Amino acid sequence: MVVVGRVARPHGNRGRVIVNPETDFLEQRFQKGGKLRARRCHETRELQIADVRLQSGRPVIGFEGIETIDDAENLVDMELRIPETALSELPPGAYYQHELVGCGVTTLGGQLVGMVAAVRGVHGAYRLVVMASVGEEIDVPLVDTICVQIDLSERAIVIDPPNGLLELNHR
Repeated sequence: MVVVGRVARPHGNRGRVIVNPETDFLEQRFQKGGKLRARRCHETRELQIADVRLQSGRPVIGFEGIETIDDAENLVDMELRIPETALSELPPGAYYQHELVGCGVTTLGGQLVGMVAAVRGVHGAYRLVVMASVGEEIDVPLVDTICVQIDLSERAIVIDPPNGLLELNHR
């Protein structure tokens, strides 16, 4: 299952929720009649979308059987997931974020940088959050000129960082 969004908060008093999307395909992932698997810790439930609209780039969703603000509050912080088999094939050179998480990152010279813990950012301004071997985060822009090789089958990313990038973005 792949996360496509997280319930942020209730919206209004009729059971609607605002979702923080984690997908570039809003209209495809969040459409009337669509089914999502909601998960929080060990709690899982299937939800069917009754209605949806976009507000400021975020979906406002009504689910079947979620009728009150109390019902909606019970969904807050739940991950909304779909089966990985429901994902569309991407063009060459494009990746789903979950495919990059867990990949090892090394430089062209073979220096181990760390492992991708997350991908953050928005449309065209993504960055890899790499956990360094010392337990600190390093931000690496996800651009072709820096991430020169991505091999998902080997779970490996080779980067060619400009001088000072790794030190500058070390947190």
